[in-house]
Amino acid sequence: MKTTFTNEANNLIMAFEGRLDTAASAQTEKDMKVLHDCDGKDIILDCSLLEYISSSGLRLFLGLAKVAKVKGSNITITGLSDDLRQVFDEIGFTRLFNIQ
Repeated sequence: MKTTFTNEANNLIMAFEGRLDTAASAQTEKDMKVLHDCDGKDIILDCSLLEYISSSGLRLFLGLAKVAKVKGSNITITGLSDDLRQVFDEIGFTRLFNIQ
């Protein structure tokens, strides 16, 4: 699992590449801590190279949503494959996040 963080204008962008499974979730959680300092900046989670996400990975996204809401930031998830979009639909994440 590889993450890449960029800070562009008023957007904090994190790209995910590979499999966000239980084994990768601990390091990914550390990588995502930078997004917790959003302070009103919008967050973009680029999942165009994400192959798989486990329940522990979904938990990371949910935790970020809680932090972002308190800080007045919006989260947009981009590039979900059809399979991942179906998972997000089934668990109700499409109502929590702006999916593009």
